[in-house]
Amino acid sequence: MPGKQEILAEFAGRRPKEWGLHIPGVVNNSPSKHVALTFDACGGPGGTACDHALLKTLRRLNVPATLFINSRWLHANPSLAAELAADPLFELANHGTAHLPLSVSGKSAYGIAGTANAAAAYDELMGNQALLQELSGAAPKFFRPGTAFYDDVAVEMTRRLGMLPVNFTVNGDGGATYPAATVAAEVARAAAGDIVISHFNRPAAGTAEGYARALPGMLGRGVTFARLRDALTA
Repeated sequence: MPGKQEILAEFAGRRPKEWGLHIPGVVNNSPSKHVALTFDACGGPGGTACDHALLKTLRRLNVPATLFINSRWLHANPSLAAELAADPLFELANHGTAHLPLSVSGKSAYGIAGTANAAAAYDELMGNQALLQELSGAAPKFFRPGTAFYDDVAVEMTRRLGMLPVNFTVNGDGGATYPAATVAAEVARAAAGDIVISHFNRPAAGTAEGYARALPGMLGRGVTFARLRDALTA
């Protein structure tokens, strides 16, 4: 794996041309017959809780998922993070160190300034990667930045550092703002190859109830689910 100085020699000074959620190089869906459920844990003020009801539903129905964890949430929940890392139903993925949009020029999303330069982008990627690797014993394969916004140079850097930059085709809970009925409707429309984004750090949101409504019907229709590593290699 290239070190920081090697990455800076390769990427410093490059000017991005693309900015957004679904730019070239970002994985938004899979070629598989499965739906990939992904859940972010963002940490920070008001965001370090855990939606245990949601996790209980996933476990009861034996529905696998990929959990994108930010270092702030990890520091606030070390024992729980270790429990999730040991659960074969889930896989852990990298949601950044400070939960920032991933940029090499400081570009903002939703009023949040992105990483200011290539060095800051490297730190956002690799600071949390080291924590998650220590926790689980393996380097996470997938990355999603805070706000899910990237520029094209940062996308290339992510890949150079051994991670696939991932976003989504279905927004399941609108950043943990949707009521349960909307969550249920949005999640229920997911089909083969879709990647769904939701959150598991906001237990007061409608996410858990929405999934509890949607998943039994989906399973009854024959929808199958997979972790990203399984969906993307199927």
